[in-house]
Amino acid sequence: MNLTKILTIALLAVSLYLAYYLYSGVQKTIDDRNSIATNESAVIERLKLIREAEIVFQQVNGQYTANWDSLATFIETGKVPIIERREEIIQKAYGGEDIIIHIDTLGFISAREKILKKNYTVSAADDGIFMGYKVKVGDQVITNQKAYAMKEGDKVNELPFLEKGTITTLANVSVGAAITRGQELISFWDYQFNPNVDVRKLSEKEDGTKYEIFAGNVDKSGVKVQVIEVVDPTPANPARKESNDHKNRKPLRFGSRIDVSTAGNWE
Repeated sequence: MNLTKILTIALLAVSLYLAYYLYSGVQKTIDDRNSIATNESAVIERLKLIREAEIVFQQVNGQYTANWDSLATFIETGKVPIIERREEIIQKAYGGEDIIIHIDTLGFISAREKILKKNYTVSAADDGIFMGYKVKVGDQVITNQKAYAMKEGDKVNELPFLEKGTITTLANVSVGAAITRGQELISFWDYQFNPNVDVRKLSEKEDGTKYEIFAGNVDKSGVKVQVIEVVDPTPANPARKESNDHKNRKPLRFGSRIDVSTAGNWE
């Protein structure tokens, strides 16, 4: 084998090695980014669930909780009242009026249902003539599926669902009846969180660490107000540091220890 062939083979081997090295480096960067995105998506979903549970817990108990067992027990066994608020206006003799607020408890639903489910409504898109429903109670619908038909002038439009879910009620509206913009026609619901979630492991991350939680009271202009904060202590993204000046570059979290807020820094 002459020198030229030896050099050619050597250069080819070096070229192949460099090509593989560059490819593997680029692919690793892509894989790392995808892994971080997947991890953060799961963390955000868990933080949203914890936030919803804390909000409902506070509505029922008058305060947030920093005890994971108490929060899990509430989700499993708690009851949430269904409240109806009515205003009664009483005219006074001299022309003024009093407004009396009536708050009635219509019943209770489980905390788990309140937290995991989300209710939706479909309202009339405009004034027009109702031309009938395209669904019935109990149907499972998907986004962009036709919900109802209405006539506007000489044109009949079929309006779609903007969310998926299960139909619970249809308003009693006859075909040919006039409907007004904003009139509620359809109620339906869907799970906003995984219904099979293990609430006893609500605090746990996949890496075995736990979310940091704080619940307490702070003084705001002489008034004691409740605050809640939950933080991911082990961010997958190394760029997320507690020392970062920008809120959305800090470790993923919702709420605040010093302000009345339940906003997430991913929003």
